Amino acid sequence: MATPGKKMAPRDNGAPEYKKYLHPMMVKNYGKWKYHEKVKPGVLVHVAHSGDKLYTVRAGSPRTLSVDTIRKICDVADKHCQGFLRFTTRCNIEFQVTSAEAVEPLINDIHEVLGFPVGGTGNSISNIIHTQGWMHCNLPGTDAAGSVKALMDTLYQDFINETLPQRVRISASCCQINCGGQSDIAINLQHHHPPVINHNNMQICELPKTVAICPVAAIRPATVEGKESLMVVDEKCMYCGACHGQCPSMEIRDPKTDTLAIWVGGKTASTRGGPSFMKLATFGLPNNPPRWPEVGDAVKKILDAYKETGKPYERIGEWIERIGWKRFFEMTGFKFTKYHIDTYRYARTTYNMSTQVRL
Repeated sequence: MATPGKKMAPRDNGAPEYKKYLHPMMVKNYGKWKYHEKVKPGVLVHVAHSGDKLYTVRAGSPRTLSVDTIRKICDVADKHCQGFLRFTTRCNIEFQVTSAEAVEPLINDIHEVLGFPVGGTGNSISNIIHTQGWMHCNLPGTDAAGSVKALMDTLYQDFINETLPQRVRISASCCQINCGGQSDIAINLQHHHPPVINHNNMQICELPKTVAICPVAAIRPATVEGKESLMVVDEKCMYCGACHGQCPSMEIRDPKTDTLAIWVGGKTASTRGGPSFMKLATFGLPNNPPRWPEVGDAVKKILDAYKETGKPYERIGEWIERIGWKRFFEMTGFKFTKYHIDTYRYARTTYNMSTQVRL
């Protein structure tokens, strides 16, 4: 209960009032927009019923930013956008201005002051979402920020232009747990053996939590040389690495055997076929820093085939389902193997959704 005569501290729990962070023109016309359209790659205009217009310029940023770079971004927003800007979920930066004449000076400063490209709207590749990688993650087998920088150098023209059949979302994950999410194209690390256990150092771990975190119940309590420890049932282990995130004494990473795989066809949008999971396209790509050229080549093969035969507004997963997986492998040159066949324990549900297979 508040003490009479004393002002209570502001509430600091729950979501903040978001409208105070929006551009004033957005607040004025909130819920009153009539339509929006693309002006050119990287530039959108929203038109309100009142006739007000708000131009949005989207720039691609590196996900990892220094304080100095953030200050430069804020200076550009102060100069052109009344001090307002927003970051998208894919780490694009969106600047808003209220007149068409202000767009080009803003784009010029984005290029000259920040050194960022403008694009990522419409039928293009948006900024690649990725996990934390070597800089922050506690179980990375590869980098994320570095590999995404190398890949975006390869795909730069597809960011600044709108020449794809439909938008393409790409993600990169530095571990097999894949907190990068579902995407049209996803690059994921793959481990190839169970964790190597340092039994002499297991006392630093909370053993019950490590047992519980295994999604396939492959970890068991064990006593080794009189000390409480754990063991792994190798034939049940699927090499996901969840245990290593909980217990660093269970080392899953191996620079000699870890490889990268590319998955395709995932999306979260409810349009047309609805949300969909990704499916394996190719695997065994070398974990080859600092440029990961084999990954870039594989992604380019997918996009080149997609550009050639994809129909307007058709996402990558929908394109593959239309042309068929046989044609997809022929066009990309990826080798089809037994590992592309869905044998997961819930695959029965997948088969029963098919018009060709009933179990």
